Order: sequence, then C-alpha cells, then structure tokens
Amino acid sequence: MAHLVAHDTRSADPVRPTGEGAAAGPPTTPGPPVPPSAPAPAPASFAPVSLVRFAIPLVVALVLWFVPAPSGVDAPAWHLFALFVATIVGVIAKPLPMGAVTLIGLTATVVTGILEPAVALSGFSNATIWLIVVAFFISRGVIKTGLGNRLALFFVSRLGKNTLGLAYGLAATDLVLAPAIPSNTARAGGIIQPIIRSIAESYGSVPGPTSRKVGAFLTSTAFHVNAVTSAMFLTAMAGNSLAAQLAGDQGVEITWGSWALAAIVPGIVSLIVVPLVVYKVYPPELKKTPEAAATARASLADLGPMTRPEKVMAATIVGLLALWILGDSLLGLSATTTALIGLCVLLVSGVLTWQDVTMEKQAWDTLVWFAVLVMMATQLNELGLIPWLSEQMSGVVAGMGWEKAFILLTLVYFFSHYLFASNTAHISAMYAAFLATAIIAGVPPLMAALVLGFCSNLFASLTHYSCGPAPVLFGPGYVPVGNWWRTGFLIAVVNIAIWMGIGGLWMKVLGMW
Repeated sequence: MAHLVAHDTRSADPVRPTGEGAAAGPPTTPGPPVPPSAPAPAPASFAPVSLVRFAIPLVVALVLWFVPAPSGVDAPAWHLFALFVATIVGVIAKPLPMGAVTLIGLTATVVTGILEPAVALSGFSNATIWLIVVAFFISRGVIKTGLGNRLALFFVSRLGKNTLGLAYGLAATDLVLAPAIPSNTARAGGIIQPIIRSIAESYGSVPGPTSRKVGAFLTSTAFHVNAVTSAMFLTAMAGNSLAAQLAGDQGVEITWGSWALAAIVPGIVSLIVVPLVVYKVYPPELKKTPEAAATARASLADLGPMTRPEKVMAATIVGLLALWILGDSLLGLSATTTALIGLCVLLVSGVLTWQDVTMEKQAWDTLVWFAVLVMMATQLNELGLIPWLSEQMSGVVAGMGWEKAFILLTLVYFFSHYLFASNTAHISAMYAAFLATAIIAGVPPLMAALVLGFCSNLFASLTHYSCGPAPVLFGPGYVPVGNWWRTGFLIAVVNIAIWMGIGGLWMKVLGMW
C-alpha cells in the first residue's frame, strides 16, 4: 500500500517579510518562521453516512423488535434476531463498511441488555476465525514475493497457445493459490484480472466492440472458475470457515482435510467442464493465441530464477497443505495452529515483516465482522431461535424422504442468492437454519453441512453483484449484464449437477453418507 508523506520544506531560519505590505520601521524580534505565501491547511476529508442506507437496517430492527415473538420463541431470542437481521441488511445496504456495520450490531446487543459484554465479545476468541485471519497474512507473502504472478506466467506459458488453454492456465493458477489465499477477491483482482487485461489488450480486445475477441471469454471463465476454487478448500473463501463454525454449533465437525477431500473430485471435474461450457455458449472470436504463451515465457525469463523469499514462500505453502491434511490426525495440530506455525516461519525468515502483518487491513477487518457474525449466529442457536426456525421449515419437507427434501432445500438455498450481494451475508442469514432443517429431515449431517458449504461459493456464479470478485471482473466492461446472467445461470445448473451428482457419489465412496 502506498503512503503519501508530507514533508515540511520550510527553512529553519527566521524570514523577515519584505515587499508590499511589509511593516515600516526597525526590525523586530522575529516570531515563528511562517512564509508569507504558506498555503492554508487543507480541510479534513469527511465521508458522511448515507442516511437512507442507514435508515433501512434501522427500520428493519425497529419493526422486528416490536413485532410480538412467535409462540415458542423467547423475547431475548427474538430481539437478538431483530438485531441480527438488521445487521445482515446493513451489510447488504452498506451505509458503512461491513466491519463498522457489524460493530454497531455488536454494540446494540450489549446496550439493549440482550447479551453481556463478555458474551458479545466471545467471537474474537474463536479459533476458526483466527485461521482465516492468519491465512490472510500468509496470502500477503504470496503477493509480496511475486510467487503468485510467477505461477500465473508459468501456467500461461505452458497452456496459453490457444484461448481455451489460456482459460485453463488461469484456472490452474487460481487452484494452486486458493488454499493459501482466503480472499477470492484478492485472487481474482490482484493476480488473475491484471493478466487477463494484459492478454486481452495485447490482442486488441478492449471493452466494447472488440471485447468478444478474447477479453469477454477470459473474464467470464475466470469468474466462474473462482467460484469453483473457492468451494474446494476451507481456506479459499473467508465465509467457508463461518459455515464450518455454524456446522460445529450443531455438532457437525468439518476439518480442513474433510472439506478438501470431499471437494476434490467434483472440484476438478468442474474446473475441466466449466471453461468448456463457457467456450461453447460464449465463445471467443480469437481461437489461437501463440503470442500469449511466448510473452509469458519471455516474462518468466526476465524474472530469472526463483528468489529466496519465493522459495521460502513456496515451501511454506507445501508444508501448510501437508499439515492441514495430515497434521490433525497424526500430530494433533489444529488447522489454526498450523496456520500460526506457517506465519511464524514467514516472519522469522524475513519473507514477512511485522509491519506487513499490521498493515494487512483486510485481515483485521475480517476479524471484526467475522467475530460479530459468528457470535450472533451462535447465540441465536443457544437461545433457541435456530432450532425453532428449523422445526417450522421441516414441516414443509416432511414426508418427502430425505433425498427429495435435501434437493429442495439445496435448490432454495442456492437460488436465493439472487437476493444477496455477499456470500458471507447469505451464509450468516440462512446456512444454520437450512442445515438444521436438513438434519431434522434425515439428511446425513456431514454431507448436508458440506454440500451447503460448497453451494455457499458456487451460487456466486449467478449475478454480477453476487460476491467480491463479481464487481472486480464485471467492472472493466468486457461482459454485458445480460450475457453475464445467462452464462451464470447455465454454469450454476452445471455446477449443481456436478457437485450433487458426481460429488454425492464421491461422498458415498468416502462413507460420508
């Protein structure tokens, strides 16, 4: 992050005013050295809150607060529900950044007397939350060392002789980086999107009449691939750990290894199929791109051999993956402990400095909103609201058989994402209730928790506002809204078929149901 530092360029020697307007008579003892032409200090910059956007969650909170609690729900649970819904609405309406909105929600739970301060702040001690926060710090090393860019150039140089190969090269880059970068927005916007823009412009493909040459296809494919890679690892998207925590509150344990193992087969299939589908329904005009591969090879040659920081970073990622997969069962190391070990290695080796850690504001921001949402969701479960809501929902699917019931619940959960502009907001609002309903209906708990967790990423394909990477990739203007939505719906259907069909069979082989 670049900083602007203002330096004082005034002389330390006293300066006597001269010229027009100077006082006549003998010189006097000079005061502080202030140049006559010194500019006035710039006024402070303020960002006023949008009153309309702020009023929306406030009205929601007041309306729900004063609506009588349904039969079977205690008043504290209902009032916390009112604040929780208002907080989610605030996250969507965005009168303030997400961290500020959730902090207001936390404060409201204490001021209204619903929760004690110690309970309201309990989310900040949650180990799952710290796993994601530490993973953000580790991802800073991937970007800082240039390892992410080197990986992208490597895959493009090997696979980029044609447009479809370019798409697979970018998909391979995203796949390799996903376990270590929990910000899917950082992967899409910080690594993948600049490469897409560079390749597209080198072939004269810019937003507008020439977008279909290559830019539109690569942009669309990268977006849908990002949703798939985000679904494949617990640490590939911040909201995944929220889903795991909410599942844990209901007695369903999801580890880093169990998530990755269940996702690996449907994930690989999706990564193969999705670019092919986009290539058929939204094809590029340019099919051959030998110059892209040659340029990538030249750029790799310019980079030279891997630097020491890159080697340390690569070795750390490999070690993290090994410990995340085997550490819990063989060494008794939790995923969070493993992440902390990796961070310490990067600090001791000098790949990261403590300043890098303190300046990683997305990690600290995630800590705040994540802790508040986890706390609220946990307390809604403790106070009985989630079990009550699940019982009401289970009446709708009663008598269907768990297979049909789960398909219906999954489809409703998936396509309701048209109403959300954030994966995390969707998970916070609906995951726990849908999981509890599925379990009541007889769905194997681990299977239900994982499938809903996978869907919590895959439904991002639907719209251009669905998640963080959506505006990053939609913003340049390569893909019109209509094409984005049509392709997104088709990819959503394809992913549902793969992850519930092939993925379901794979989980059967693994004994998860």
